[in-house]
Amino acid sequence: MGDDQPGHELLTTRLALRRPTPADIDTIYRIHHDPAACAHNPADMLATHADAEDRYHRWDQHWQQHDFGYWVIHPREANAQHGILGFSGLKLMRLQDREVLNLFYRLDPVTWGNGIATEAATAVVSWATTDRPDHPVIARVRPDNVASATVAERTGLRRAAHLDTAGEDGLDWIFAKNWEPRRMQSSDSPIRARD
Repeated sequence: MGDDQPGHELLTTRLALRRPTPADIDTIYRIHHDPAACAHNPADMLATHADAEDRYHRWDQHWQQHDFGYWVIHPREANAQHGILGFSGLKLMRLQDREVLNLFYRLDPVTWGNGIATEAATAVVSWATTDRPDHPVIARVRPDNVASATVAERTGLRRAAHLDTAGEDGLDWIFAKNWEPRRMQSSDSPIRARD
């Protein structure tokens, strides 16, 4: 699906995903300024172009620190009608005191309903499973966002209600892959639980 080298393009049947560049700031602004695109996560809405520049710099900093992050989604075919379709990728974060990879996907609403989010997010999850197998992959989904929940499930993540948490815009349902329960300490361990 993609190279094993960090930062390289991820390729699917119809899509190419690449690291964002400063040239993408206008599209970051356009998509994150669209009320439909951010309907389920209004805290992600951008008010100004300067906000988009700031968001790009945070994404770029994540790439610089971790050699992965959010990718720009565009058609593989050079003659495709549409340029940038949206964004999908991973961000390191903590959930229940564990380091996890948070799966993100946000598309231009004109592209919705064509399986693009599923195709892009599946490529990202596949990359994470191969290149970062020691990290669980999670998706935080608003309970009323049926389309996003469907994408998460189609990428191989499963509903993990025991991990649900409060997010910026209310309750986040958690979908997870590779989330292993913490192991109990063995009876031979010098640290013992108190009765």
